[in-house]
Amino acid sequence: MSDETFRLRVESDIRSLAADAWDACAGASASQADSKDTYNPFVSHAFLCALEESGSVCAATGWLPQHLVLEGEEGEVMGVCPAYLKSHSQGEYVFDHGWAEAFERAGGRYYPKLQVSVPFTPATGPRLLAGAGPQAGTVRAALAGGLVALAKLRKVSSVHATFLTEADAGTLEAEAFLPRTDQQFHWRNQGYADFEDFLDALASRKRKQIRRERREALEDGITIHWLTGSDLTEDVWEAFYGFYRETGSRKWGRPYLTRAFYSLIGERMPERILLVMAKRAGHWIAGAINFIGGDTLYGRHWGAIEHHPFLHFEVCYHQAIDFAIAHGLSTVEAGAQGEHKLARGYMPVITRSAHYIADPQFRSAVAHYLERERRYVAEAGAELSELGPFRQQVLGEHADEP
Repeated sequence: MSDETFRLRVESDIRSLAADAWDACAGASASQADSKDTYNPFVSHAFLCALEESGSVCAATGWLPQHLVLEGEEGEVMGVCPAYLKSHSQGEYVFDHGWAEAFERAGGRYYPKLQVSVPFTPATGPRLLAGAGPQAGTVRAALAGGLVALAKLRKVSSVHATFLTEADAGTLEAEAFLPRTDQQFHWRNQGYADFEDFLDALASRKRKQIRRERREALEDGITIHWLTGSDLTEDVWEAFYGFYRETGSRKWGRPYLTRAFYSLIGERMPERILLVMAKRAGHWIAGAINFIGGDTLYGRHWGAIEHHPFLHFEVCYHQAIDFAIAHGLSTVEAGAQGEHKLARGYMPVITRSAHYIADPQFRSAVAHYLERERRYVAEAGAELSELGPFRQQVLGEHADEP
């Protein structure tokens, strides 16, 4: 591929791009989505379009789409990259508020910045979307270079690409992006036959604790239901959105996602959604939304209008493990942060981001900070792994896993 055979352009509305063309780059086409591979629902055209079409992502909310599109000489789409001009640092889960304050105290202008991510979604996945063809590496490199060019064109302070695959992180680092690491807690399926088989891998005390949690969570006549596909009716979404608003208002002050977003994803990707809902006395009282990837269950957010002991753990973590085992999924990603997940079998895993800083002095300061932060993250992860709930021999068998 040479400079004469492709061009880069920017689209401010994902609906201007054909879903098939986007999904072919994202590995989210109909044929790919049915296979046990790395299919990621969050970079699908359906998910990203629902964010924009519902008004959850737009200039008014501080997320102005600036999607990068790489085209071949015949105008064919060869690669895409979800990107946004941001006027704040909310909804990202990789925190740079301190960087913004320091740069502006020194007389700089931090916002707008360019954000390469899936809005409001702290889940690792591809960002330089180039399909799986022989030119994929070249396309990813061209997209990475295009982000630097776009930053200069828009005169922004920085570009932030978050929750990256290892391949994308390496490609961006080759374009002078600074590497950053953080930590999440993921559950790994070691071929368990059922939840009891998983519990047998835990230390006795942890096993008893989880059994007690599961038993007490369902007291007061609470029942748990898995809803997916045609089960996702508007009545169900109305109930779940009420949970989301109640919990989101307490956590963030204002929920990020609109009610219309849920209707759109329920219409366009219902088989890729799992709602774990709790019911008491004939009424829905709590729920958690999950997205089903090629080999991973992605837990996103939860909410409740009634609060019962251990119900959060049951709906968000234990039921996710149950579902993953029943459907042969290898991993459950339970979202950002939360050391309380460790006791429930979710072990520390490194997450990656990459940051392009235009100002040389500011870049140098950030680079020194990130070097120290990476050491801390690695040390904290090692210490937490030692505190995991698994029996020692089980830990030994899988000690080399991330």
